[in-house]
Amino acid sequence: MAIADFFGRGRDALHRVVVGNDETIDGLLVALVLEGHVLLEGPPGTAKTLLARSLARIAGLDFARIQFTPDLMPADLTGTLVYRPSDGSFELRRGPVFASLILADEINRTPPKTQAALLEAMEEGRVTIEGETLDLPRPFVVCATQNPIEFEGTYQLPEAQLDRFLLKLLLDYPDPAAETEILRRYHAGFRPRELDRVLGGVEPIVSAAEALAMQEEAAAVVVHDDVLGYVAEVSAWLRASPDVIVGPSPRGAIALVLAAKVMAAAREADFVTPDDLQSLAPAVLRHRIVLSADAELGGRSPDAVIATALAAVPVPR
Repeated sequence: MAIADFFGRGRDALHRVVVGNDETIDGLLVALVLEGHVLLEGPPGTAKTLLARSLARIAGLDFARIQFTPDLMPADLTGTLVYRPSDGSFELRRGPVFASLILADEINRTPPKTQAALLEAMEEGRVTIEGETLDLPRPFVVCATQNPIEFEGTYQLPEAQLDRFLLKLLLDYPDPAAETEILRRYHAGFRPRELDRVLGGVEPIVSAAEALAMQEEAAAVVVHDDVLGYVAEVSAWLRASPDVIVGPSPRGAIALVLAAKVMAAAREADFVTPDDLQSLAPAVLRHRIVLSADAELGGRSPDAVIATALAAVPVPR
């Protein structure tokens, strides 16, 4: 399946369950193609869980939802060996992390030890259980959620783990027109628990093999040297900015280029333009920079600083 066809059908399917959120939907489709991980941040009730479930449904992926709590242990994610008294052997009980699409709900509510267990899975595509290393299924995507307005009892994600997320997507309250459409759908009988009925009982729009094959199509998209230089200049500008105390890593610059290649393929182009990079820069970089205290006190946001960088760095022609 071509990436452009996947995006067209994926947008149509996800818009049947979610109103608006076009940039978030595109970001989730990009993440699936790249097997990247996504941090979804927004107030409760803004369809974070529904989006992740719907993505797994339209892609035909095994789905697991893990509610992160302060007492969640690494073995609750990865699994453990269970003793069998009948024959004196040990049986491996695999944990929910062995699904293809994981919803890590409220990831910042679990202690660092459990976050570290998820980090191995996100970065390496495998987990270690009692000294045995096991590969996770492919594709493998983690969608993690966090609530931006309630921090009591939470553990802030370390920079090393934030950097493993391909994108940070923000969901906000809908405008009156969008909320009216949401109410209209529920009044007409829409129920999130009945995704098969909402999606018309159709087969998944893409297979696991096709999802992996799309990576080859994205890899073939051309990125000219001046465009690569533009990404490097934006990263350097952010690292040198007085508003930023920690700038984006090279992994962030790589993620921006890879995501832009997917979006170029989605519009059936064979090369990346600066517009592709600029449209994705906030989602790729906002969680990879740490603002200075003065910038935060002045009301600056990561997105505002990124916008300043994009305006300040000359665009290649």
